Amino acid sequence: MAQLICRYLATELGEAEVFKFSNDNTFVRVMQNVREQDVFLVQPTSRPVNDSIMELLIMIDAFKRASAGRITAVMPYYAYGRSDKKDQPRVPITARLIADMLTVAGADRVLTMDLHQGQIQGFFSIPVDELTAIHILSRYIKAKNLPDIVVVSELGFAKRARNFAEILQAPLAIVEKRRVGNDDKTELMNIIGEVAGHTAVIIDDEIDTAGSLMEAVDALVADGARAIYSCATHGVFSHDALQRIHDSPITEVVVTDTIPFPAQATHDRITVLSIAPLFGEAIKRIHRGESVGALFSSEVHMVEEMTFWGGSSADEAETAVIPIEG
Repeated sequence: MAQLICRYLATELGEAEVFKFSNDNTFVRVMQNVREQDVFLVQPTSRPVNDSIMELLIMIDAFKRASAGRITAVMPYYAYGRSDKKDQPRVPITARLIADMLTVAGADRVLTMDLHQGQIQGFFSIPVDELTAIHILSRYIKAKNLPDIVVVSELGFAKRARNFAEILQAPLAIVEKRRVGNDDKTELMNIIGEVAGHTAVIIDDEIDTAGSLMEAVDALVADGARAIYSCATHGVFSHDALQRIHDSPITEVVVTDTIPFPAQATHDRITVLSIAPLFGEAIKRIHRGESVGALFSSEVHMVEEMTFWGGSSADEAETAVIPIEG
């Protein structure tokens, strides 16, 4: 992704040396002068989650001590985002902890996409720019000219799903469910809305084990949905998620490349859209002091045009450094 962002910006990746010692400690060395430079660190905090977070924190500290002018942590996927509240006794709010760690390490700003809940922005004492993939995903679905679309979402994602439905000019149906325990299992309660005879498009912020997705798919099939598509910003695909999707009646699953797709995994029903140009444009605007929010209001057409932007993914995911000069 970082290579594609640089391609959009017509620049080169910065140079840094990152490796682990034999004792599993991470070593970072910045290989070029970054004094008073505007530095953007691109890091997916997905698998291995804890190593990725620690690597990002150490790199931020390295750039701070190298006198970088401003350091922006570019986190397409914000790990631990689901741990954003105390929903049972004696549990942490890890999303807040990660925010504190980034701030203490020396990050001046965070750039991310589709947080699990918007309130996570309030955990930071530094500016947070939250992008959304709603316009890119909706543009892709719109181009397919599907008949009788109904947008399906769970209650927690209903606000953004409403925007998605408005773009597609489609009605919205809500999946009512509750989470059972801490083992990623959910219990479907009800589907509120008319889905019989419609093409259902399920929208969510992420697909993890695909357990919730399969519950919704089974309910939609039972209620007479004609065809089922699934859209999500983050394709986590933990455990046997890909196999579940393969065995399901879903026509197509559409995600973005905020998380590197498993290299060994292939699936003809999964489409991965690149959001590198969107991050590239946001980085350019942050550097120039221009509005990022305008991308999703007055200039939303620009984002929609990025849906079919060409590019190939990088072979390996690692922390990348983008220094912007001038």
